Amino acid sequence: MPSSESAKHTDRHPPERQSPERVGERLVADRKVRAVAQAGSYGTELAWVGSQPTFVTFERDLLSPQPETRAGVSVERFPFEKLEAWRDWDVARAEAPLALLATGRVLYDPTGNYGRIQRTLWNLSASQRAAYRAELLNLAAEGLTAARAAHTGPGHGVQEQLLALADARELSLNLLYPALLTHLHLWPEFEVRLPHAWRAAAGLRFPKAIYRLEQLYAFGGQEEARRALLATRGLGLLAQERRARTAYTAGYYDGALRYLRDETARAHRPDLARWASLSSARREKLGTLLGVTRAPLGPAALNLVEELLEAVRDGE
Repeated sequence: MPSSESAKHTDRHPPERQSPERVGERLVADRKVRAVAQAGSYGTELAWVGSQPTFVTFERDLLSPQPETRAGVSVERFPFEKLEAWRDWDVARAEAPLALLATGRVLYDPTGNYGRIQRTLWNLSASQRAAYRAELLNLAAEGLTAARAAHTGPGHGVQEQLLALADARELSLNLLYPALLTHLHLWPEFEVRLPHAWRAAAGLRFPKAIYRLEQLYAFGGQEEARRALLATRGLGLLAQERRARTAYTAGYYDGALRYLRDETARAHRPDLARWASLSSARREKLGTLLGVTRAPLGPAALNLVEELLEAVRDGE
């Protein structure tokens, strides 16, 4: 799912010291902007100290999505043409950031098209949701087959075991968890405290699926999160460490750990592919962040994905 965590800096954002409220006002006043919504928990009753102000806009003169972050405020910008195109479910499910659009609070929508997109997403029929779930499951199955071909079999070593774990987590988080939520007609969160959200949304209804998802991340509470935070030093993960520490301080230990596990795999995948060439100190830090002594590796991780896939398909 699209996330403000991956946003890049540009010069189009409002000046450094403006409040999120002022940013929203300026976006609404911008004549190129044709719709604005606020996403995430900032400004809601679920807000916490680590909530990041995030806006979603549709703008003229954009040819492609342009995410940006400045001074702690993120803006996910989309071309104006998508405001009408994404009213069509078949088009939206193929290319739109569905969860981001579905969960936004509309601030400005003179055409009414943003509202129509949201009504489409929240009023999908059972058959439409089932078809979308099947689509996500098929993509996950294809990814699982590719991961097995790439990372298992004779001649594969430690690096393949780590890459398999990284792929297992990515498939589970980005495809299987959203597929699970289609049973409830819910859309996933995209914030740091995600494990707490998936427990609240689906833990009681689908214990088998959530149990397998958590096995992949090998959570260990406060102590494991603390070890991971210490291991970030010297790995170029300053921004990620800062966000994770905010979650840790607030008591979202597993949220901090999940975020660091995924961000480490994303930022350091080349290191995983050349594991044997790394220094022992670097391997130790990356291993701590990934949870290599706690999580299933290689074929075991991919087998867990297969079990998760079956649990999602069966609604268990």
